[in-house]
Amino acid sequence: MRAHYGKVTAAFAISALALTGCSAGGDSSGGGAEAAPCEASDGPVELNFTTWVPGMDQVVELWNEDNPDIQVTVQTGPNGNSGTYQNFFNQIQAGNAPDLGQIEYDALPNFRVQDGLENIAECAGVTEAADQFVDWTWGQTTFGEEGSVYAIPQDSGPMAMYYRADLFEEAGIEVPTTWEEYAVAAEQIKAEGSYITNFPKTDVNWFAGMVWQNGGQWFANDGESWDVNLTGPESEEVATYWQDLLSEDLVSTLPSFSDEWNASFNEGQQWTWVSAVWGATTLSDGAPDTAGKWAVAPMPQWETGGETAGNWGGSSTAVLKGSEHPAEAAQFALWLNTDPEALALANELGGLYPAAKSAAELEAFAGGVEFYDGQQIYDVFAEASASVDPNFTWGPTMTQTYTDVSDGFGAAIGGSGTLLDALAEGQQQTVDALKAQSIPVQE
Repeated sequence: MRAHYGKVTAAFAISALALTGCSAGGDSSGGGAEAAPCEASDGPVELNFTTWVPGMDQVVELWNEDNPDIQVTVQTGPNGNSGTYQNFFNQIQAGNAPDLGQIEYDALPNFRVQDGLENIAECAGVTEAADQFVDWTWGQTTFGEEGSVYAIPQDSGPMAMYYRADLFEEAGIEVPTTWEEYAVAAEQIKAEGSYITNFPKTDVNWFAGMVWQNGGQWFANDGESWDVNLTGPESEEVATYWQDLLSEDLVSTLPSFSDEWNASFNEGQQWTWVSAVWGATTLSDGAPDTAGKWAVAPMPQWETGGETAGNWGGSSTAVLKGSEHPAEAAQFALWLNTDPEALALANELGGLYPAAKSAAELEAFAGGVEFYDGQQIYDVFAEASASVDPNFTWGPTMTQTYTDVSDGFGAAIGGSGTLLDALAEGQQQTVDALKAQSIPVQE
C-alpha cells in the first residue's frame, strides 16, 4: 500500500525549494527557513520520543536518571515507512505530534517540504556539534541551507561486502574487488551449485546505495524546481549490470529478510551480501550455523583501485513541528547521539552504528567480532563511511518512489521488462506525484 501524505500547498512547496535535497555541499539558494529563538522552558519538562529501535527505552533511562527536570517518555512504533511516518504527518496536522521522532535520512525531505520539522539551529550547542558527526550525515540534516538544522544524525549505513571466506577458499575463487570480478565470480559460484548473492526487488534503497557508490544522483534542486533523474548514466550502468546477472540466473530473488532468505545464508547458498554495517547482526542472527566463516571487505569497485562506497539506511532524531520545548528536545537529541554510554547501549540493544565520529573510539567497534572469525569488521565500515559521497540528494516523495520502482523490479524479475524500464516508469510516476502536490518539477 502506498503512503499518501496530504497535499502540499503551492506557496509552501515553492518556499521549501530553498532546500537542495539532502546535500551537504548544496548551495543555500536563498537560505532556508529562519531558525526561531530557542529558549529554555520554565520548570520541569516532559518530552515524548517516538522510535522503532529495540531497547531505546533502556537508553533513555540513562538520560532520565541524570535529568530529573527533563523527562523523556519513549513511544515505540513500526518502521517509518510501515506506519510511523504516516502517524507523524497525521499528528503534525492535528497539532499533537511527539516532541521528537526518528526519521530516516531519505524521508527527511518529505517532512521538510511539508513543514513538519522545527529548525533547531539556534538551540544551544546544535550548530557547534556539526564536527562531531560524519560530514555527510550532518549534511543530510541541514539540506545545505544556511543557518538551518532540522535533526541530529543518529546512525548510518555505510556499505561493504560480507562474504563466506571459507567457501571462496575451498573453491579456489578469488574474492572480487571490482564489479567485473564479481560477475566472473558469480558464474564460478553458480557452477558450484550456489549463488553469489540475492537481488532484493523490494529494497530499492539498497539499489539507490549502489547508484550512490557509482556517483549517480536521482534528485537535484536548483532552488526553483526539482530535477528527477532515475535513469542517468550511472543508474543505467548499475541497472544493466544487475539485469545481466538476473538474465543469466546468476543471482537468486528470494524475499529479503524472510525465513527462506535467512536459510539460504545459513545453508551456504548465498556466498556474499553487499550490505550496510547494520547487516552484521542480521547475518549472525539469521545464519548462526555459519559463525566464524564470514569476513568483510570493501564494496566491489567500478574501477580498479577505486575507493568509493554507498550507504543504505541511517536515521536522525528530529524535533517535530509544534514541540513546545524545542530547546530541551534538542538537548536530549544531542545527548542521545553523542554520549558514549548512550551510543554503546543503542548499539548493543538496537544494533545502531552511530553517526558520531566518536563511535570509532567505543569498545563495541574497536575489537574483533567472533562471528567474523575475530576480524575487526568495523574498521572496514569506518573506511567505507569516509568514502561515501556527501552530496547525494533524496527527493521529497521517496516512499512513493520506492513503491513504484519496486513494482517494476518485480515485473522485471518475472520477465516483464527490465530494471531500467522500472527506473524509467518510477521516474515518471515520481514526477507525476510531485506535480500532484504542486511541487515544481523540471521538464
